[in-house]
Amino acid sequence: MKIQVNNKEVEIFLDSTLVQLTEQLQLPTQGVAIAVNNKMIPRTEWELFTLHENDRLVIIKAACGG
Repeated sequence: MKIQVNNKEVEIFLDSTLVQLTEQLQLPTQGVAIAVNNKMIPRTEWELFTLHENDRLVIIKAACGG
């Protein structure tokens, strides 16, 4: 199934969760925030949050610096 991640099309398995997506995209375990369809999803919900066809995600990674 296809979703949009930061305006890029990504192919994922049917019924993937946010945790599975972070593993697929090899995202760091800390310093990441995810919004699905303009709604921030708390990290505590990632394991149970199931993605759907055409969901639009914004992934923000924390950056060091000033």
